Amino acid sequence: MFTCPHCKTALTKRMSPSLGLVWLCPSCHGRAMTLELLRKAVQQTVVNRLWQRARSGQYGKVRRCPACHRQMTEVPIIATEGKTTYLDVCTGCHFVWFDPREFGALPKIPAQPSEQETLSQEAKEALALGRLEARKQESAAAAILTPPDHWWQSALAILGIPIEYNETPLRNRPIVTWLLAAVIAGVSLAAMGDLQATVENWGLIPAEFGRHFGLTFLTSFLLHGGLFHLIGNLYFLIVFGDNTEDVLGKRRFLLLVATAAIVGDITHILVDPRATVPCVGASGGISGILAYYCLRFPTASVGIVWWFRWIRLPVGIMFALWVLSQIFDAFWISAGFTDVAVFAHLGGAAVGVLFWWWTRRAVSAGALQQETS
Repeated sequence: MFTCPHCKTALTKRMSPSLGLVWLCPSCHGRAMTLELLRKAVQQTVVNRLWQRARSGQYGKVRRCPACHRQMTEVPIIATEGKTTYLDVCTGCHFVWFDPREFGALPKIPAQPSEQETLSQEAKEALALGRLEARKQESAAAAILTPPDHWWQSALAILGIPIEYNETPLRNRPIVTWLLAAVIAGVSLAAMGDLQATVENWGLIPAEFGRHFGLTFLTSFLLHGGLFHLIGNLYFLIVFGDNTEDVLGKRRFLLLVATAAIVGDITHILVDPRATVPCVGASGGISGILAYYCLRFPTASVGIVWWFRWIRLPVGIMFALWVLSQIFDAFWISAGFTDVAVFAHLGGAAVGVLFWWWTRRAVSAGALQQETS
C-alpha cells in the first residue's frame, strides 16, 4: 500500500489519459508519479535538472517515498513566473511527490500520442504496475551491490565495521554525543602512556567492584584497552548516537547511556562475581544506543562486505546477528577462550530495548508535534 508522505493517508491509483498511472491523496490532494511519466508532461530540461539535483547530494531529505519508504530528496526547481517550487524525489524508485498546485506550476509540453492509448484501462494499469515493480526490483538489486560514497567507509567495512546508509536527517546538533565522544577519547588517550597500570587501578573488577568508593563504574566506562578498542566504540557512538540523541533529547539520551552502562556492569559482575580481570570500555552504554537505534529506525540500513561484495542489511537484521554473535561469544567465555565482557553488552542492549518500549509513545508524540508546528 502506498501512503502519502504528508498526511500518511493511503493513496488511490488513477489512470491519466495523457500520462498513465498516478497516485493521488484523497486527504491533502497531493500526487505521486514516476520520473518516466513526468517526462511526458514536463519540459525535458526541467526534468533533467530535477534528477541531476536529486542525485547531487547537495539537498536535504525530509519526507519518505510513498512506494519504497526511503528518504526523498527535497529539490528546488524554478517553475512558471520565476517562482521556486520544492519537489520531493526518490532516487531509489524514481518517484516524484507533488503537493497541491506544484504539478501545475511546472512548464508543460504538448501531450504526445502513445501506443498505450489503444489498450484497455485494465491493461494500462497492469502494464504500469509491472513497470513499477520491475523498477523497484532493479533498485533493490542495485542497493545490494552499491558501495558507499567515501573511501574511508570502504576501509572500515573491510575491517568488519558496518556502514550506515540512508542516514536519517537530524533536527538538532548532537552536542551530547560529540561531548561524550570527546571525553572518552581524551581520557583513554591520556591513559595510553601507562595503560596497563591505569586499567589495573581504575578498571572495573567484579570481585572488587566497590573499590575507589565505586568510582570504577565511571572510570571503566571512559577507559579503553587499546587504540582499536577506542576507535571502534567511538565509531558506533557517533554513528548511532546522533540520531538517538536527536529523537530522545539530551537528558533522555544521557539517561539511556548511563543506565545501559551501569546495568551492563552489574550484569557482568553477577555472571562472575569472583573475577579479578579488570573490565574497561564504553561498550555497555553503546550497546544500549545500538539496540534503541535499531528499534527506533527500523527502515534504516547498513552496508557490510561479504565475500568481496557489498551487501545492505536492515538494521533489525544487523542487530539480530549482533545478538547471536554475543551469545556465541558467551559460550566461548564459559570455555575460557576469551575474556570479553559479553554480558555487559547484552545487559546494555536489554536496557536499550526497554528504553525504546518505555519512550516510544512520548517520542512519537513529540515528533508529530514538531512536524505540525
